[in-house]
Amino acid sequence: MHYIEVENLSFRYEDEPVLQNIDFTVDAGEFVILTGENGAAKSTLLRNILGLLKPSTGFAKISPVNVRNEKLAIGYIPQQVASYNAGFPSTVLELVQSGRYQRGKWFKRLDKEDDVHVKRALDSVGMWDQRNKKVGDLSGGQKQRISLARIFATDPDLFVLDEPTTGMDIESRTQFYELLKHNSEFHGKGILMVTHDHEDIKQYADRHIHLVRKEDSPWRCFSMDSCKEPSKPHY
Repeated sequence: MHYIEVENLSFRYEDEPVLQNIDFTVDAGEFVILTGENGAAKSTLLRNILGLLKPSTGFAKISPVNVRNEKLAIGYIPQQVASYNAGFPSTVLELVQSGRYQRGKWFKRLDKEDDVHVKRALDSVGMWDQRNKKVGDLSGGQKQRISLARIFATDPDLFVLDEPTTGMDIESRTQFYELLKHNSEFHGKGILMVTHDHEDIKQYADRHIHLVRKEDSPWRCFSMDSCKEPSKPHY
């Protein structure tokens, strides 16, 4: 099942072509990475997919439902999303726990399953040991990490991630990639992730999409390289 479908997409900023003739899909249970040199309009492509920008031609759409025919839940992390100031009152743990309330639990006590999701999310970004610190006291990189953890705690059907590992060390990045892979392979999540760390991550990804410059014009679409054939059925 296609969670993301892009067909013949082109995009212009006024008269300047930025993206041309882009076609690809991201399925439930598939982990896809998107790369390209600086200025290759990777974030622009994500914003077209999310409906924040309108393609000049073609279309990009996200499925309204998941594989269970329920409303699709999306977890989107833009670049450098965290901006909590020093007066932010919550602890790290409280902030990430709040991601579980989006599953209809605003007036319910969190249960053991919620606790497992929250701990796994904080472990994946190397922040479990910092769980009792005030969010406003963290560094910018740490704030980015807990923002990621909160998205994981919401347990979305589709992850759209724009360079989420900025500020992470190698160990934290590896834990993060392993959690993404686990979510796609065993829980049927769809993942589209912009990254510069394609050498580190390619063993976890099902497909690699690369935006390349067209020789005789501005930005073209991409050449699509498959890191490996998916070893699981698509949903």
